[in-house]
Amino acid sequence: MNPIEQFNQERKATSDGYAQDAEFQALSSAWREMSMAKRYVYNFDWLGRPIIQYPQDIQAMQELVWATKPDLIIEAGIAHGGSLILSASLLALLDMCDAIEAGTTIDPAKSNRKVIGLDIDIRAHNREAIESHPMASRIQMFEGSSISKEVIDAVHAAAAPYKRVMVCLDSMHTHDHVLAELEAYAPLVTPGCYCAVFDTFVEDLPKDFFLDRPWNPGDNPKTAVFEYLKKHPEFEIDKSVENKLLVTVAPDGFLKRTR
Repeated sequence: MNPIEQFNQERKATSDGYAQDAEFQALSSAWREMSMAKRYVYNFDWLGRPIIQYPQDIQAMQELVWATKPDLIIEAGIAHGGSLILSASLLALLDMCDAIEAGTTIDPAKSNRKVIGLDIDIRAHNREAIESHPMASRIQMFEGSSISKEVIDAVHAAAAPYKRVMVCLDSMHTHDHVLAELEAYAPLVTPGCYCAVFDTFVEDLPKDFFLDRPWNPGDNPKTAVFEYLKKHPEFEIDKSVENKLLVTVAPDGFLKRTR
């Protein structure tokens, strides 16, 4: 067997085993719960902008982008802009690798790879920081509710020229809102690419863990994912992602479009 294939098979067997390791799973869940209570995810930046994610989930996004090589990433939820900058920089790396392989150069301003960000309230200081960032030429932002007809229509129009599309949902985390986002944007995901639904872990937390938020067990992104999948067999949960991460905000949230 090819040694690279052998290594990959051994690594997959190890991570698949984590799913059956009750003690490891429990420890990971306990750490995630405590880390959320202590606002651990607020500690990190990506290229100078705050990114409110676990390092594990940042790594997962890098792996998924490299594996699927999207032309467009649509993100619902902007906050400080770190995730937009992450996606833009990963797309820039794809362009750089393409250029190296082709023996050419890439003009970032002329790249076909872009990121679209949606938020109901893009605060002025965050907009200014994003628009002045070196990755800004790759980013387009729409302000308004991600489930409003105006925003949905604008995003669909902007996405029309792209051949490989990835979607990330990380805005309002109630069941109804996420389900509406899935209905609006998951159809844009191309076969072989992903719709990543963040904060599905709310279903696994104690009731009223987030006292200042409207989501709870029974009303959150994971319940929306399960409801959406009942009528959309073209998507499947890729358990291999969370199996190797163990600590993630998106258990059952990495949806791969298979057809």
